[in-house]
Amino acid sequence: MAIPGYLLHLFLWAFLGLVTSSKAVTPTKVTDPSFSRKTFPAGFVFGTASSSYQYEGAAKEGGRGPSIWDTYTHKYPGKIADGSNGDVAIDSYHRYKEDVGIMKEMGLDAYRFSISWSRVLPNGKLNGGVNKEGVRYYNNLINELLANGIQPFVTLFHWDLPQALEDEYGGFLSPRIVDDFRDYANVCFKEFGDRVKHWITLNEPWSYSSGGYASGFLAPGRCSAWQKLNCTGGDSGTEPYLVGHYLLLAHAAAVKLYRQNYQATQKGIIGITLVSHWFVPFSNARHHKNAALRALDFMFGWFMDPITIGSYPHSMQSLVGGRLPKFNKEQSEMLKGSFDFLGLNYYTANYAAYAPTLSAGKPSYLTDARANLSTERHGIPIGQMAGSNWLYVYPRGIRDLLLYVKEKYNNPLIYITENGVDEVNNATLPLKEALIDNMRIDYHRAHLSFIQLAIKDAVDVKGYFAWSLLDNFEWMNGYTVRFGINFVDYKNGLKRYPKLSAHWFKDFLKH
Repeated sequence: MAIPGYLLHLFLWAFLGLVTSSKAVTPTKVTDPSFSRKTFPAGFVFGTASSSYQYEGAAKEGGRGPSIWDTYTHKYPGKIADGSNGDVAIDSYHRYKEDVGIMKEMGLDAYRFSISWSRVLPNGKLNGGVNKEGVRYYNNLINELLANGIQPFVTLFHWDLPQALEDEYGGFLSPRIVDDFRDYANVCFKEFGDRVKHWITLNEPWSYSSGGYASGFLAPGRCSAWQKLNCTGGDSGTEPYLVGHYLLLAHAAAVKLYRQNYQATQKGIIGITLVSHWFVPFSNARHHKNAALRALDFMFGWFMDPITIGSYPHSMQSLVGGRLPKFNKEQSEMLKGSFDFLGLNYYTANYAAYAPTLSAGKPSYLTDARANLSTERHGIPIGQMAGSNWLYVYPRGIRDLLLYVKEKYNNPLIYITENGVDEVNNATLPLKEALIDNMRIDYHRAHLSFIQLAIKDAVDVKGYFAWSLLDNFEWMNGYTVRFGINFVDYKNGLKRYPKLSAHWFKDFLKH
């Protein structure tokens, strides 16, 4: 998933109030005939999204090497809400055929999943050997999807860096990662590219950089000691920017390789998935409006500007100064236009207010934007809180964000690669009640409605992936919240059951 709840102190989130609360009454009709697949443009893709560490399990099976998430969850179980890990997760490694069957039953067009780098290259590097068993697993999954009429959208990196590369040179803190990522991407293009037509290099580089190196609540858990966030070492004023820099260069290297060696014959397209909240100015005052724009720059523009124009946003260059790395001319040219499509993840929104003296004299990414972000104004929440304390539902934000991207970045081709909402995992609820998730139906319907409005405003949106197909391991929240359209029974052999939202999607896609 996108951003776990522990980033509350960094970027809190919100909702307009268009989503109603769950009620323990099953509606007789879950779909409005005037709002269905047919009301979207022809060819619009509907799917669900997942990631390897959150879904697969089989952590020590099939030749897989450890990732930084294996190390993090085992070494620091106290940093996970319920002390859990992804060793088994929801066992999609063994149950992929069952899960593809669920997708087919729902009528989905596509499935976005990520490849575990350390399952393909257990030591992270090509010279450490390619794991044929790992390659076979992904071949089987891709073939199963295609046999059931479901398009694979494949993410190369969704945060589970091979631990071997973290140990050897600090992972994405080092420029050495660029060549190793390119080699890994090359294996994937070569092994799977004859059937995979949509590639995503990275999932949410913002989350990886800020969560892993500024606030320290994502693996590898680094941040400045003075922030007192119980980190494992690090510098929140420099490391997030270094990591973001090498993530961008790794992305550009993989895109260049694909375009030069594979695209003409494999006839696929390649992009990147970025996440952004929408930021609502605290008031109409100019300094609050500027704070909202800076917040967008520091979350979204940080990565979108380089892949569009080859440089970081001016606000970041000005406020971060010498702590922000620079691209040389060759790197800038390689980054510029390095995507055929943009994957966009959206969950929530914040109020943004001007904060002139947030830094307390010590530099940190968390305060560099000089924007005070909150989920309420004058004591009133921006919207209804979901299961996590970070997720306040604000559906109109997805349209506002799409229009912003269209206007500022020349209307790129966009897939909404994640959008979703969670409920608390209430273990005392009878199964029958746990499957009633009217709030999730309202959430997806409201966001899809605003996407429709954006399409009418000529935003080039071509698809929508709900997070998530199934309940799963939610990073720092462990298994304490549920994002799935389908319920996973953690107490009884991980059996899957459709929630009301799964029935809603099925009806929506049929009409």
